[in-house]
Amino acid sequence: MSQELRKKEHYLRHADTRLRSRVKLLGNLLGEVIEEQSGKNVLREITALRRSFVALSKEENPAKRAAVLRRIERLDENMLREVIRAFSAYFNLVNIAQQNFEFRYHDFLEQNRIFEAGSFDNALLFLKKRNVDAKQLQHLLDNLRYTPVFTAHPTEARRRTMMQLLLRILDKMRQLDNAKTERQKTEARAQIKLELQILWKTDEVRLRKPTPDTEVVNNLYYFRSALFEAIPQVYRRLEEALAEHYPGEKFTLPTFISFGSWVGGDRDGNPFVTPEVTVRTTRLQSTTILEEYIRRIDDLFNRLSQSLTLTGNNVELLPSADRLINLPAHTWALEKEPYRQKISVMRSRLLGRLEHLQSRRTKIKTKLPPHAYQSIQSFLDDLELLDKALRAHNDGAIADRELKDLITLARTFGFHLCRLDARDESGKHTTALAEILKLLDIKSDYAELPEAEKTAILSRMLSQKTRPKVDYSKLSKPSSHVMEVLHCIRDAYEEISPNVIGNYVISMTHTANHVLELMVLGKIAGLLGVDSKGKYFCHIRPSPLFETISDLGQIEETLENLYANPVYSKYLDATDGRPEVMLGYSDSCKDGGILSSAWHLYDAQRRIHKIGARFKRRICIFHGRGGTLGRGGGPTHRALTAQPPSTIDGHIRITEQGEVISQKHATPESSLFELGTATSGLIKATRHQAGVSDKDDPAHLKLMSRLAEIGEESYRELIDHTEGVIDFFYDTTPVLEISRMNIGSRPTHRRLTDRSRYSIRAIPWVFGWSLARYTLPAWYGLGSALETYHDNRPERLQELRDMYRNWPFFRTMMDNIQMALLKADMSIAEHHSHLYEDREKGDIIFGKIKGEYERTVSYMKKVCEIRAMMQTQPLLKRVLERRAPYLDTINHVQLILMKRLKGVSPKEHQPDRMLLLRSINAISSGMRNTG
Repeated sequence: MSQELRKKEHYLRHADTRLRSRVKLLGNLLGEVIEEQSGKNVLREITALRRSFVALSKEENPAKRAAVLRRIERLDENMLREVIRAFSAYFNLVNIAQQNFEFRYHDFLEQNRIFEAGSFDNALLFLKKRNVDAKQLQHLLDNLRYTPVFTAHPTEARRRTMMQLLLRILDKMRQLDNAKTERQKTEARAQIKLELQILWKTDEVRLRKPTPDTEVVNNLYYFRSALFEAIPQVYRRLEEALAEHYPGEKFTLPTFISFGSWVGGDRDGNPFVTPEVTVRTTRLQSTTILEEYIRRIDDLFNRLSQSLTLTGNNVELLPSADRLINLPAHTWALEKEPYRQKISVMRSRLLGRLEHLQSRRTKIKTKLPPHAYQSIQSFLDDLELLDKALRAHNDGAIADRELKDLITLARTFGFHLCRLDARDESGKHTTALAEILKLLDIKSDYAELPEAEKTAILSRMLSQKTRPKVDYSKLSKPSSHVMEVLHCIRDAYEEISPNVIGNYVISMTHTANHVLELMVLGKIAGLLGVDSKGKYFCHIRPSPLFETISDLGQIEETLENLYANPVYSKYLDATDGRPEVMLGYSDSCKDGGILSSAWHLYDAQRRIHKIGARFKRRICIFHGRGGTLGRGGGPTHRALTAQPPSTIDGHIRITEQGEVISQKHATPESSLFELGTATSGLIKATRHQAGVSDKDDPAHLKLMSRLAEIGEESYRELIDHTEGVIDFFYDTTPVLEISRMNIGSRPTHRRLTDRSRYSIRAIPWVFGWSLARYTLPAWYGLGSALETYHDNRPERLQELRDMYRNWPFFRTMMDNIQMALLKADMSIAEHHSHLYEDREKGDIIFGKIKGEYERTVSYMKKVCEIRAMMQTQPLLKRVLERRAPYLDTINHVQLILMKRLKGVSPKEHQPDRMLLLRSINAISSGMRNTG
């Protein structure tokens, strides 16, 4: 065993003890608060239930379990509410204690120079071992672009108020960690208890359903609370690692991190995201970053007090153009303090832009004042002038701190903060265009035409210099709405920045014409076209989204038809020449199961890369990953390093959804860790840019294709061909209650009255199965695939083991599924199955689920050569197992409430319904990622 490994194991043993001690302290303090605020009887009931389920977790006893369930059933509404709230609070406290442990662990690794996978040091050592020199590494870095895209899917059940409260408790916990004297420790514990008292009296359930505007505000919170501080540190960490592992070499770091967002722009299935919401979103994003720049400029003003008489005037800071600005007299009185004088001018120019933006929010059409910054480049020019002056005055060390951080932020966020993607379903564009073509007397039956004829019409319209004029008042409301959105995009482009709008994602892309249709609509709106000199311009970037198994299978035909179109190519060249393709994890998993989804996505990326090479296009892949494993979730670093070799040309965009955002970006530390590990993973995945080539084993690809085929057959046999399974899902999981929770503005169903797999969206599909502890979408079909292929032939088992050991994709998939299997509980799931009225059918359905679960666990152990799930991650395994009895408690409370509400009108039994919503919230906190 290496010295590094011994150090880690020693630290983790003691850290686990400290973590348990800290959880115990938080639990005891919470108990004191509950006793003081709600009474001894409440605490006594909570304690009795906790002890009962802990005992049952150690030794099952049906009689004792029945007795504790009867005890829960006898609890009145008030007591049951307090029980649920107590366990929900406990889970939240355990989560932040674990987060604090992770922070301290990362500090330990850094202090001891232990370069774990995910660190920049590890990534650079990885490249050095493969003889990557500085020139090759610079080429790799020049091509690096990582873009997390925040989305507002309804998976985050916690209120922002609760998150802020928990962060305050986390801060007090750190104070306790750092306390040197007994007095300091006592004070820190007292402060934690005060925050717990506030937490106990704060409603953990949202009082009203969030609007899209609320979701926008919540999204921006993470930029202010974490990202503005974390981003400069990411670059600093990479610079330090480069200096250590490539000593004496000079590297130039590009701005390789940027951000995207769907919050306020994603209207697919969300009628509440109106064009007005999109306009407000772009302005609020710009306001947020301008306010941050002004705050930092003010800080620089306070710090850079150097006097001209002491620095010398060898660099001109105040060009004559700045003197045209009408500033207060005191600004010009600062002529002996040139930095402050220049910074005052810069502040005025930022303020001019901010005030103009605020005036536009009142619908006053004003022009940007001449003195205001007209572009982000002009702001950067001034910042770099300050940097140049400081270095000329021998103050480079000063320039390398706050000023350098501000330059990094300006290069990252511009005046737009993040690129707002638009998204809508392809059918809406087809309908809108069909109406317009009929109005223009071009075609009255466009929607019924063969695809080739549609392509001819679309290509002809895109190549024309003239822009069709359409009377939008004659369009249907939905089609008029589509055109309003495109006009919003054009206005935002002109008002804020060419970077304010990212891509326009086209859901359910089935043909190349779905992309061309959007482009024709964009031309009508003035977003693209041909100018008088015949030059093409394009201010919209269509991104086709392939999200079903069928669409993933047709991806080659669609993209080849698109890239072969000469008119499309001309518009693509008018941008940066890089098309984007989005791959949807959630719907493909819901459609064909985890194995089929994972394989088809992997294979699709391989095929996309080949198409790009054929057409000499470097295609950017946009991964639509969800938070939970059933929707493509899992550690980002491992996901990136498990991508098909040589298919990521440095550029990648990945969605960050729901509760994942708060886990990753609630604090600067967590955000720094996440962005660092993701970027280091991207560096490894882009190693072919530095001359390091790897290839998939053809035998692995062939075997995985066969496993995916068997897995999909198994999944479809249950979901599509087992009588009553969809009703079973609706009756035995709290999925319908999810639709009533105030956790997101987007409806959970395409049509709430339609009880079908097509109607329900992927998030509540996964959420419902998880809350009932099936976690079925994350593993179903794997066991059958492995068993069928194995066929009791030893050499085949060896093939599977070899694939697990040597193929990162398969290993990552199997390791992720282990976590889902550990979070499942067939005992609780069986209790849920009894809620299905047709017990005979219910027993058949549950029998299939349980049989596949046991088969999957058995073969997971055989293939991975382990004795228990997550054996290779013992600390995380222990954390999840310790939560089990507490989750068991709330799951049984949920079951009892679901029984009471069975067959009851949604308007009846409101107290029980509210209690059920609270139980969903508690289980969500306990499992951490559910939807």
